[in-house]
Amino acid sequence: MLTTIKDKKLTWIDLESPTLEEVASIAKRFSIHPLVTEELLQPSLRPKVDVYKNALYLILHFPVFDPVQRTSISREIDFVIGKNFLITVHYEVIDPLYELTKICSVGNELRDKYSGKHAGFLLFHILHQLYDFSLRELGHIQVKIDHIEKQIFQGNERQAFREISLVRRDIINFRRSIRLHEAILKSFLIAGEQFFGADFSPYLNNIIGEYFRVWNWLESTKETAEALQTTNESLLSTKTNEIIKVLTIMAFITFPLTLIGTIFGMNTDYLPIVGLKGDFWIILGIMITGMIIMLAFFKRKRWL
Repeated sequence: MLTTIKDKKLTWIDLESPTLEEVASIAKRFSIHPLVTEELLQPSLRPKVDVYKNALYLILHFPVFDPVQRTSISREIDFVIGKNFLITVHYEVIDPLYELTKICSVGNELRDKYSGKHAGFLLFHILHQLYDFSLRELGHIQVKIDHIEKQIFQGNERQAFREISLVRRDIINFRRSIRLHEAILKSFLIAGEQFFGADFSPYLNNIIGEYFRVWNWLESTKETAEALQTTNESLLSTKTNEIIKVLTIMAFITFPLTLIGTIFGMNTDYLPIVGLKGDFWIILGIMITGMIIMLAFFKRKRWL
């Protein structure tokens, strides 16, 4: 799907799941290098920056939460930036881009707010929106972490264990999507200064700052999730140890009782006490006395 938004001096074309005909038409119209045209037709695995005579080519991946898989999925956006045009290419719907194209299609925002001396200013606003979207995605992860924390300290460690695993997977995928942005944006800073001029440098530095804001919050979220997992595992281990201790004590208490019952249940010609008046109560008393002695021993050792 191709969306074209034009201003007097700036054109923004957004391509979603581009076809060969659409890419060929755009390439001819804006004299895009054949290498770029080839890459626009299929997703790329890694971000990159390329400099061409009449345009800059930037590939970035942004995390988008998938409610079906319950984790963040990396979504690619390709930017072809010329002096007076910007082409964005993506292969799935990306909410910030979709919202921005709709706003600019029905209003004058492209001219009044997002355009400037060249297409770099529009790129600045788009990247700003994308990093802001990433912060909102991190906000959803933080809500989950807060819920997990409540579960852990309410005694629902087993249920929290699975949810922590899902959140940590989400964080790992999120980090994988934007981990390389720092190096790419620093390379783009150099290329952008050469292409658009030194007066555009503060805007590029601002974008790098937006990235670090996302990355720092992501690292903080990662550390919190790891700390919660450690705490949850400690609580689970403590509960397991308590159960094992109780079962061990029960086994030690019942062992002498079983031993005494087995001895007096032997089919022999002579058994002491057996046959005396009240022999049952005597044997029962011996068993109870043995149990009390074992309990007193455990109490003295502070095992109970």
